[in-house]
Amino acid sequence: MDDDDPVRAVYDLSYRRLVTQVVALCGNLAEAEDVVQEAFVTAMTHRRDFVEVSNKEAWLRTVAVNLLRNRWRRARVTARILPKLRAELSIDLGPGTPEDHVAIVYALGQLSLPVRITVVLHYVADLSVAQVAKELGVPEGTVKARLSRARAQMAEHLVDRAEADHV
Repeated sequence: MDDDDPVRAVYDLSYRRLVTQVVALCGNLAEAEDVVQEAFVTAMTHRRDFVEVSNKEAWLRTVAVNLLRNRWRRARVTARILPKLRAELSIDLGPGTPEDHVAIVYALGQLSLPVRITVVLHYVADLSVAQVAKELGVPEGTVKARLSRARAQMAEHLVDRAEADHV
């Protein structure tokens, strides 16, 4: 193993962060790990392009999100063909996960994909509104509107769950 391997260096720095961000998108730790690993495999198979990219973590995140979208698209097609299968978010964050984490991931799962990606990039990946807009190729106003919509929609789900827990 070469110590100067750029893919390995980014893996060591970014793997956990990327998995956390993808878990917030899909709600499933195993699926998030698979997608992030697959993104790194893509980086290795496109090493020349990967080395030239200025923001390698953003490149990997984009690949992971695209892989996740493809999985969901295939699941929707499969669900249409085989009605017994359903393409919905199944939350599996591993053993010992605090209930509030599960509630947040559930609330994220109720958002549309563009809104969910915006929320994860801003709140989980800790990108500014301008950085999210640039990465998604949308105006900053769109990012702000999505974040506002997400806060309102998530609050409904989180309040409902909190009320149900106290009943």
